[in-house]
Amino acid sequence: MDEGGTPLLPDSLIYQIFLSLGPADVLAAGQVCRQWQAVSRDEFLWREQFYRYYQVARDVPRHPAATSWYEEFRRLYDTVPCVEVQTLREHADQVLHLSFSHSGYQFASCSKDCTVKIWNNDLTISLLHSADMRPYNWSYTQFSQFNQDDSLLLASGVFLGPHNSSSGEIAVISLDNFALLSRVRNKPYDVFGCWLTETSLISGNLHRIGDITSCSVLWLNNAFQDVESENVNVVKRLFKIQNLNASTIRTVMVADCSRFDSPDLLLDAGALPCRVFDLGSDSEDEAGGPGPGPAPARTKEGLRRFLDGLLDGRAQPQLSEHALETKVAELLAQGRTKPPEHSMADAHKLLIFTTGCLTYSPHQIGIKHILPHQMTTAGPVLGEGRGSDAFFDALDHVIDVHGHIIGMGLSPDNRYLYVNSRAWPSGSVVADPMQPPPIAEEIDLLVFDLKTMREVKRALRAHRAYTPNDECFFIFLDVSRDFVASGAEDRHGYIWDRHYNICLAKLRHQDVVNSVVFSPREQELLLTASDDATIKAWRSPRTVRIHQAPRPRPYPFISWFGSQRR
Repeated sequence: MDEGGTPLLPDSLIYQIFLSLGPADVLAAGQVCRQWQAVSRDEFLWREQFYRYYQVARDVPRHPAATSWYEEFRRLYDTVPCVEVQTLREHADQVLHLSFSHSGYQFASCSKDCTVKIWNNDLTISLLHSADMRPYNWSYTQFSQFNQDDSLLLASGVFLGPHNSSSGEIAVISLDNFALLSRVRNKPYDVFGCWLTETSLISGNLHRIGDITSCSVLWLNNAFQDVESENVNVVKRLFKIQNLNASTIRTVMVADCSRFDSPDLLLDAGALPCRVFDLGSDSEDEAGGPGPGPAPARTKEGLRRFLDGLLDGRAQPQLSEHALETKVAELLAQGRTKPPEHSMADAHKLLIFTTGCLTYSPHQIGIKHILPHQMTTAGPVLGEGRGSDAFFDALDHVIDVHGHIIGMGLSPDNRYLYVNSRAWPSGSVVADPMQPPPIAEEIDLLVFDLKTMREVKRALRAHRAYTPNDECFFIFLDVSRDFVASGAEDRHGYIWDRHYNICLAKLRHQDVVNSVVFSPREQELLLTASDDATIKAWRSPRTVRIHQAPRPRPYPFISWFGSQRR
């Protein structure tokens, strides 16, 4: 200022100077005088700072809920849970999975030490209960899920049977007194299981048909083993699905369609058209539309011609034993598969699982509508409405990711499915189902809209994995209103912004990070679980300041920006 109080430098020149500064320096300069303070909050200035600092593509618009570029910059910097506030060391071995109760007041952890631990989520996290599953011949616990009213906990693990055979088992634990209410066999063990209603859960079973052909049966189980009446069953079969080429159904989860119309974030708003994944059936013959005569008759005729040609030496090229088994299984199933009988509007919930049709490694996402009458164990136990020609259930939708699926998670509104996948090489062909293609070290984070069955957003490649295809294991991810997080084999957890598709934080452990989970009540709290046998709690810089302050009052943004620069 001159002696008369007139600025010596015009705003435009100060603006150009501030453009060459970093965010912390701009905030510091804004403390000098009122003129500099006003320029330091300029919207165009912070727009440039935002795109430059976070390296967001310029064609990505500002978040639709944002009020200003300055506040949006502050949100991404100040509300991401990246400050480690507590390390829990009560587990004696690798921690494999974490799950929050819907209220956010409790969470559960599963571990190779064969315990399920239930924790109180307060300002300081404390252990509430530990259930040892070794007396039930479990090898380890691997997954847990709270039911909708947080009265029951589903815990899934690996069960050691006779002759050291291993399958899965699901236990239901009461959260009132921690009593074990029921146990359900689950095969294979990486089906994990999930809740369908507050008192019923889904499990799987596997039946071998041939060397590389099988069928998966998905069961609806009552959480309580007592039978209420003669019309209520402990179990009821939901679906029976054919598996080809040594594949099996794994990683079952349920999406609630009633929440689709209130999305927490519209990811496809203004986006370019994306690929559509809605195959509807498993075979080109079915998708080709109706032909002359009933389907079973066409199938038998096609099978007869194929077998006649094979016996006469006319089948070209020569098929391997595995390829022949798959071909015969496909032809037999064409006339013995119950087709979808409803539209999307009829479904209350979607059953989602990983599967495949080319090799044993899970490379497809299968989706099956669950109708209201199927969501109860009342009624006939087996095969209701199923004729002798309807042996299998057809999938309603199939999403092929052309790679090995190693993780899935639903957004809070259940509309978007996030998938961790390690891609196969471009143009790769699976010649032998027991020898899947090599997989990339880079993990693609894919997003699918379950309302439109379209892929939305571009794939993220911000973390890596190193185990080969035959050793590849599941890495659990989680999605909050604004963020998505995942573990990784590089000893870090990762957090991305869902709108801008950028990595916001890397959370360090001493070994592989297997599972991450946001608190459903405050996305500024994240838990990570690792092979280093620890659980870490991470909070945002904003909440750390609030909890450390002697009385509730905001601290200047600049002080935390300077001290917590990542």
